[in-house]
Amino acid sequence: MKIYTKTGDSGETSLLGGKRVWKDNLRIQTCGTIDELNSIIGLSINEITNSELKEVLQGIQNDLFVIGSDTAMPNENVNSKISIPRIADNLSEKLESIIDKYDSQLPVLKNFILPGGVRGSALLHFARSVCRRAERNVVALSQVEKINPSIEKYMNRLSDVLFVLARYANFSKGTSDIIWQK
Repeated sequence: MKIYTKTGDSGETSLLGGKRVWKDNLRIQTCGTIDELNSIIGLSINEITNSELKEVLQGIQNDLFVIGSDTAMPNENVNSKISIPRIADNLSEKLESIIDKYDSQLPVLKNFILPGGVRGSALLHFARSVCRRAERNVVALSQVEKINPSIEKYMNRLSDVLFVLARYANFSKGTSDIIWQK
């Protein structure tokens, strides 16, 4: 199988289900930002030595892959011959458990902090900011097209998870958060 199809050479691409759209379509931009987020999390994993934290992040990568396909397949195609997994609402609860588990191990946050510290933490802060952009794209898309509402909820929780895990990456290496100086 060839990796290139040449069907996108004129600036169009296909959604799952076959509908052709321009590559700057909001749905395509949203899928691209989710893919970018997944890639940055992959980069973060390479800088983290804690195997439990790596496993959590790889689980999130798998969720993001499902979210990407869920976003790429408009809801009007639910009766399509293509069967894709849809993100479930209960995954947001899983993220809340991750937040609670790791946040309970951290010093109480009394100040705003700057992204940084050890490289893994800095990359997770970067992932958090990309997650926020992905969430803004998801919200914008939901205002013009019907999407799975569980995606919005998941993306909102995910930015919080990435913030806590960035702090945890510093903490586990004995590095303090970088306090914002007024």
